[in-house]
Amino acid sequence: MNVQENFNKFIKDSKRVLKVAKKPDGAEYRELAKISVLGVAVIGVVGFVIVLLGSLIGL
Repeated sequence: MNVQENFNKFIKDSKRVLKVAKKPDGAEYRELAKISVLGVAVIGVVGFVIVLLGSLIGL
């Protein structure tokens, strides 16, 4: 395949994805936001614990 054929296939596939995709409703958006905030909080707590343990053992 040449570049033009690859580009045309990409455009065709992108159009197909956009036809199938839907905008999330309010409840779905809130659930996704909660999960994201929870993930960021967990990563923050893990990082804090690592720094705290490092300072306690003198690193």
